[in-house]
Amino acid sequence: MESREINGFLIDEFNQYGLETGKSQGICPLCSHDRKPENKKAKCASYDWERGLGTCHNCHTSFQLHTYQRKGASEKIYARPQVEFNPTSTKVEEWFEQRGITKQTLADLRVGEGQEFMPQTGKSENTIQFNYYMGDQLINVKYRDGRKNFKLYKGAEKIFYNINSIIGYDTCVIVEGEMDVLAMHEAGVKNVISVPNGATLNSNNLDYLDNCIDYFDDKEKIILAVDADEPGQALRQEFIRRLGAEVCYLVDFDDCKDANDYLVKYGAEKLRSVIDNVRPVPLEGVSTLKDIEDELKDFVKNGFKPGFQIGLKNFDSIFSTYTGQFITVTGVPSSGKSDFVDQMVVGYNQLYGWKTAYASPENQPVYLHAHKLMRKHWQDMPAVNDIGGDKWSQVTEHVNDNYFFIDMDKYNLEAVLRKGAELVKRKGIKCLVLDPFNKIRDVDAKSDDVNRYTMDYLAKIEAFCKKYDVLTFIVAHPTKMYKGTDGKIEEPTMYNIKGGGEWYDASYHGLLVHRDYEAKTVKAKVLKVKFQNLGENGAEAHFKWEYRSGSFLPIAADLEENEPMPWE
Repeated sequence: MESREINGFLIDEFNQYGLETGKSQGICPLCSHDRKPENKKAKCASYDWERGLGTCHNCHTSFQLHTYQRKGASEKIYARPQVEFNPTSTKVEEWFEQRGITKQTLADLRVGEGQEFMPQTGKSENTIQFNYYMGDQLINVKYRDGRKNFKLYKGAEKIFYNINSIIGYDTCVIVEGEMDVLAMHEAGVKNVISVPNGATLNSNNLDYLDNCIDYFDDKEKIILAVDADEPGQALRQEFIRRLGAEVCYLVDFDDCKDANDYLVKYGAEKLRSVIDNVRPVPLEGVSTLKDIEDELKDFVKNGFKPGFQIGLKNFDSIFSTYTGQFITVTGVPSSGKSDFVDQMVVGYNQLYGWKTAYASPENQPVYLHAHKLMRKHWQDMPAVNDIGGDKWSQVTEHVNDNYFFIDMDKYNLEAVLRKGAELVKRKGIKCLVLDPFNKIRDVDAKSDDVNRYTMDYLAKIEAFCKKYDVLTFIVAHPTKMYKGTDGKIEEPTMYNIKGGGEWYDASYHGLLVHRDYEAKTVKAKVLKVKFQNLGENGAEAHFKWEYRSGSFLPIAADLEENEPMPWE
């Protein structure tokens, strides 16, 4: 075989068991040596050299023919666990047996045991050690003590547990804990992986998925067998958003919380049947009552869900939003529209961990835009002496991991949305900023009819928002501006944007950012909220702009005088 690459992974060692190459059948490297003498040379296994997989018809086990190394590994430097492997003791094995897990499964997945300091108890404890391998390299270790305290190896890379098992398969199963991987293994489901740190409600920072995203490129079926509780279901929705509804399938554990509970209660055979009878994610654009029953029950019990906020009390009291929507932000030139959008996405990042992608032809060069975001997170102006220091490293790494800048020679809407979809999958972005919309053209739309062009433009953005559950900001300059009798430029509305009423009708929300040069303040005004539980039409929040951090500060009763503003 000439190729040194399979399914996007470099072959580290071709034919690791030294089997007869080119043959479709032969001995099994896992069980043949243990069979009766007359059967040791029996051709009990099938070989698929192109996929790098073998299957034994005697022991019913799949095995990898080659070892692999990852392409395009992260540039970050991680700690590598220095752990001496100790097999599990009889006492620990007896505990696993109570959970339906055999000694053989512990050996197959290289589960160990040893002493480890646990911060939850403040002392060294005897722990179960779940070893996270990528290829033959130990990448991370999960420790679990007798009180069900957990920790990962400090500074190590986060990856899926048992990630090697899905290489070469077009199907994989994702569960929420290492115990569930062991349970699936007992049921004969070997191509199963687990998230490293469980599910957390309202968190979509799946860094382990970012680090392993290439492993899913060839998957035609991804079975989501996560916990049935609320955080587990939130995790399931994030996987669907990132990996695509068209390849995701769902598991119902009936009256059980997870796969291990199901194994204990019903046994391995029934657990296997659960995986054999998964259901697809409901079709996009088609819903039945069954599909939305959980949401319906939640609404009846709790009413409208609260919207997401940015952490500025005066603004949060008048405006919030859901994801899967878009916000139109307008204002006269140099009013602070882009800066306030930055303030909003930084707020979402700090409160919810949301990542943002920018398509901002006017926010150039990019390093200056990155500097603005750094200042908001730093809450100060970085100085020369700060370069290379601890805080500099911390803030720059955070901005690097959470903000992405789409760079194109010529921006067009279709290309930007495609790149946005890619960033959803590979980086998990939750916000997209188009700034300004008139420099990101819809090249496929008919431009002779302004209203039609606007409708088509916003319809494409809305479809993107809904499909990927992304909150999109559209910065739109007004084309018509008027002076009042006092000579001041009047506050524009959404009807002042080219395309007029289409902007107001199609937008989920509309915001005005307007600067008062005399008072040296900036205000954000709600022009539209689609759902009245999310905000108050016509309401205003007033701010001072803090020069060093570039942050918007809610206005106090009395303003400090003589503080420089950025436009002075």
